[in-house]
Amino acid sequence: MTAKADTRLRRLPERGSTDFKLACDIIDEAKICHVGFTLEDQPYVIPMALGRDGNSLLLHGSAVSRLMKNLADGLPCCVTVTHLDGMVLARSAFHSSMNYRSLMVFGKAAEVAEVAEKERALNTLVDHLVPGRSAELRASTIKELNATTLLALPIETFSIKTRSGPPNDAASDLNAPVWAGVIPMQLVAGTPEDAPNH
Repeated sequence: MTAKADTRLRRLPERGSTDFKLACDIIDEAKICHVGFTLEDQPYVIPMALGRDGNSLLLHGSAVSRLMKNLADGLPCCVTVTHLDGMVLARSAFHSSMNYRSLMVFGKAAEVAEVAEKERALNTLVDHLVPGRSAELRASTIKELNATTLLALPIETFSIKTRSGPPNDAASDLNAPVWAGVIPMQLVAGTPEDAPNH
């Protein structure tokens, strides 16, 4: 039996949250997550695309993938999502930081196997990555669906930690001749580039 994940924040607990809506917002704004798991005493962390379907975080991959096979068989995992919102520059390196929103979701994923539900959820994942894209694509073939494993991880056991705001300089540093403040950071889509055979 797997022990329940300890989601308590021991350092700076005031930055923590158990707000389900905030957890969903962090997922909804993300295009990538990192999936952590352990096999034969070796830890792994794999970057993957993600989506959300109601109360579940969606992951997909090749049906022959060791990761997908083991997660579908009930291997516990931890999925992390992080947004870097700003570089927080104090007048000292010690007090410099980052503004961020981070989420860890713990649990066991379940395979979505029923064909119609799998196709619907895969479209949800596609539209999460590029809104409206699934309506433009041809329908997936049965062969393609069979070659893909789709997993749903319940967003039930999770931990959120965030930081926002300006630097917290030491009072003795306030007169130092060094710029202090926040450099905002964001992920922005560029201009689409046509495929060579477009």
